[in-house]
Amino acid sequence: MKNNNKKSSFSLLKDLCAIPAPSGNELAMKEFILNYIKINSKNWKHQPKIICGNGFQDNIMLIFGKPRTALFAHMDSIGFTVRYGKQLVKIGGPSIKSGYKLIGTDQKGKQEVELNLIENKQTEIIQLEYKGKRDFERGTELIFKPNWRETSEYLQCCYMDNRLGIYAALKVAEKIKHGAIVFSTWEEHGGGSVSYLQKYLQEKYKIQQALICDISWISDGVHFAKGPVISMRDSLIPRRSYINKIISIAKKNSCAYQLEIEGSGGSDAKELQMAEYPWDWCFIGAAEENVHTPDEKVHKKDVEGMISLYDVLMKEL
Repeated sequence: MKNNNKKSSFSLLKDLCAIPAPSGNELAMKEFILNYIKINSKNWKHQPKIICGNGFQDNIMLIFGKPRTALFAHMDSIGFTVRYGKQLVKIGGPSIKSGYKLIGTDQKGKQEVELNLIENKQTEIIQLEYKGKRDFERGTELIFKPNWRETSEYLQCCYMDNRLGIYAALKVAEKIKHGAIVFSTWEEHGGGSVSYLQKYLQEKYKIQQALICDISWISDGVHFAKGPVISMRDSLIPRRSYINKIISIAKKNSCAYQLEIEGSGGSDAKELQMAEYPWDWCFIGAAEENVHTPDEKVHKKDVEGMISLYDVLMKEL
């Protein structure tokens, strides 16, 4: 890989990937986003109303003009919680492999450790532990150690899911005139915030449709550099007329995209579909390799296409 002293246009994404924000402890990400908005929003075409704080836990909502559509990007990531001694419990569904570098911080300071899998051959149960010079305090969250890699075509690091969704949302915020951008919590570990955020947006702004700004995966039918995916289904099935409308808008504006069909996986959409109010939703995002590992990999063309598609949809939906 060539060294290049020129600052990458993806420096914001690199910064986002390095911020610890496992499910349930998204405060550092919330503070980073709010500070970014404070510094950069003066250069946006339109100024949003910022909704956060008491009653909204660590979530953030940006309201532009008269919103018709809400864009959801979750702030949290997978990780591990220290149990007793060197035992670990998974946060969400991280890939597990001995030797993965993990980092965490407790009152004694920051420590880098290694993930260690101990398999009981009789019970076939795998126990998760870490190798380190000292024990972390119980309850400490550990995350993958960030290792940013960038080439002329690809970006690679831990937590592209869903730092890339946050990155895209902040880029869309630069131009949006009407719409809501929602930075949610707990998505990787069962959800819990979107239903009350949806209720607020429905009752306050009469919004009834959403886009899920998240990351999908490369598969036998989804490939690098072919555009972001418009997911027609995963473990849930969105309303077909809404998906057709989105596809029609993408075609009309010559936006690159791929259609995705999966039978598993989920997102913030599950809370929207099962909540009190009737909302339409569609999952749209770039696809990555090495899902939920320290080496999540995306193509720059798909990132750029994701932002372009969201720009169009937030304007025309």
